[in-house]
Amino acid sequence: MAKLTQDEILSYLEEATILELNELVKAIEEKFGVVAAAVAAGPAATDTAANDEPSEVTVTMTNVGGTKVQVIKAVRELTGLGLIDAKKLVDAVPAVIKENISPDEAEKIKEKLMEAGATVEIK
Repeated sequence: MAKLTQDEILSYLEEATILELNELVKAIEEKFGVVAAAVAAGPAATDTAANDEPSEVTVTMTNVGGTKVQVIKAVRELTGLGLIDAKKLVDAVPAVIKENISPDEAEKIKEKLMEAGATVEIK
């Protein structure tokens, strides 16, 4: 049997009906003991993705600064934690304040914490 070229195979696939393609997939599965799985298409690339900006980021407080009470208040407001848990988080710097959030939300959190005197990093 003559070996088909890649161009010949692609030409066949372009012209084949869905029924013919389905039969081909089943034959390949049987012949090689594999299973074809549908691939879900992801969202189209946006300008944000083109600029390599992440869609989700993490806000980490790296330094409390001199106004610890103000930072604890800000952390409570931003996270919804109680006083004791917010204090523990502030005492554990570097500490993750929020994860997997939009860059816009992260900037707002950073601004609020910096107003309170903390040093913040977004990654």
